[in-house]
Amino acid sequence: MKSGPLTPDPENGCPVTHCLSLIGGKWKPVILFCIAGGVNRFGAMSRAIPVVTKQVLTQQLRELETDGLIHRHIFAEVPPRVEYSLTERGRSVLPVVQAMRDWGLSDAAVSAAIGITPDQLTGVVSHTGHAAQ
Repeated sequence: MKSGPLTPDPENGCPVTHCLSLIGGKWKPVILFCIAGGVNRFGAMSRAIPVVTKQVLTQQLRELETDGLIHRHIFAEVPPRVEYSLTERGRSVLPVVQAMRDWGLSDAAVSAAIGITPDQLTGVVSHTGHAAQ
């Protein structure tokens, strides 16, 4: 790994910016976490992340599909059924999502220790994908 200052490299692109262009956004890591955990249908995701609107969930799923992180499989049946799965590229980003989860758990403990309660945070989703109550 090349060491040096942690600044964007305009000539070669910034790897952090690249990563964020794929999984940035409020819900993309949560959606990837849900799909990895077996929550792979729109309705189930909507229930698992009740604070996200259906419009935003649809947009985030489309972006993840366009970027090659998830696959959308439409079953030829009535009524139509759609399931999402992680692509190889999507599976490759799971360690990043897991690191975010681990850091979030650790920081939540720190926040609790200094008196910050979950209701003081907005739009927080727990490690299970459910909105914090």
